[in-house]
Amino acid sequence: QVQLVESGGGLVQAGDSLRLSCAASGRTDSTYAMGWFRQGPGKERDFVAAITWSAGITYYADSVKGRFTISRDNAKNTVFLQMNSLKPEDTAVYYCAAGTRARQLARMTYDYWGQGTQVTVSS
Repeated sequence: QVQLVESGGGLVQAGDSLRLSCAASGRTDSTYAMGWFRQGPGKERDFVAAITWSAGITYYADSVKGRFTISRDNAKNTVFLQMNSLKPEDTAVYYCAAGTRARQLARMTYDYWGQGTQVTVSS
């Protein structure tokens, strides 16, 4: 089992930046990749970004490329999502996820999920 706890959400204005953190515990040695997803009001949960735990290979949704950066601190078992130039449409609950099966990030499946952290961007 892998436990995930997100933090760093909040209320910001359009154009501001925010950094989310996801702390992993438990069987983190089984983790191949970590991902961020988001679910806006009345919308489905969408993929945002992913990173492989060992090599640090990254993959992004087109909607966030150039604005968001995913990174990890292996020593602290923590993944970050740096969000710049935030827009009102970025408003959502952001979830961290962990996947244990090695595959291309575009085809990654995730086995463990955090509870989410709310990000609200006002115009």
